[in-house]
Amino acid sequence: MASDSLRPRPSDVQQTEKRRGPGAASERTPDAKAYVQQLESSRMRLSQIEQDLQQSQAQGMVLGGSSGFGNISQGAAIFDMEYARWLDDDNRHMAELRTGLQAHLSDSDLRMIVDRHIAHYDEIFHLKGVAAKSDVFHLITGMWASPAEHCFLWLGGFRPSDLIKMLISQLDLLTEQQLMDIYSLQHSTQLAEDALSQGREQLQQSLIDTIAIGSSSDGMHQMAVALGKLSNLEGFVHQADNLRQQTLHQLHRIFTVRQAAKCFLVIGEYHGRLRALSSLWASRPRQNLIGDDGSCQTTSTGLQMLQYSGHNHLNNF
Repeated sequence: MASDSLRPRPSDVQQTEKRRGPGAASERTPDAKAYVQQLESSRMRLSQIEQDLQQSQAQGMVLGGSSGFGNISQGAAIFDMEYARWLDDDNRHMAELRTGLQAHLSDSDLRMIVDRHIAHYDEIFHLKGVAAKSDVFHLITGMWASPAEHCFLWLGGFRPSDLIKMLISQLDLLTEQQLMDIYSLQHSTQLAEDALSQGREQLQQSLIDTIAIGSSSDGMHQMAVALGKLSNLEGFVHQADNLRQQTLHQLHRIFTVRQAAKCFLVIGEYHGRLRALSSLWASRPRQNLIGDDGSCQTTSTGLQMLQYSGHNHLNNF
């Protein structure tokens, strides 16, 4: 079995911040009943999708134990479908946030929109938790994300401290207490990230030692030990997602309702632009002409295609 020292420790994870800025909105009471109903709805939807995939497999649409979505597991295919649906919902939530800010809604009305957006993020962490139990490699390798997002992944998701750095440069009119709270959150988040990264490196080295050292006679025993250590990956992904989720909730508490709405709008647009960048990269012109001087020259038609594609992908931003 895996050594307990390889498991991510709760003491390494970010401690909950209690301070709030003087301009922060009053403490919000979450609608527990609505949240439970949303989780139950997600569970039923996942169950239905899994039944559909099983029926397809029985009918011969899924061959050789892999899904019809490529060489990925059934659990990974379910997550990819649910993530695509979540992205569609994300566009709707983003439009709602943008409209609410532009329409200068009252704080109470805007708070309802922000709370729905937080519940929307809670849903993706729930979906990732279910997926990690089924196929943690699919999450940690980032095959579900766009190529540009994939470049910035850390343990299957965004790095919270980087997100905080971006927000500090984007938001203005913060009080001194809010700035202190944000920098304190950034510091504790960085410490938690470092602890999880160090634990993952120790796990990686332990796996190398287990697999590389030993004779062929005890190969099965080595694989059994390696499998036990490898199961700790799920714990690391869970702790990283918990850190991401808590960071979003802490920002929600530090900011006023309008600052929180702007905060989540900035986060959503950032990830949207990364996805748009991936689309632009995939559709870029690839046929170049070699000039007389030996330099590569892109055709004017290719430049027009790139300009048109860029306009289509980024016009919403």
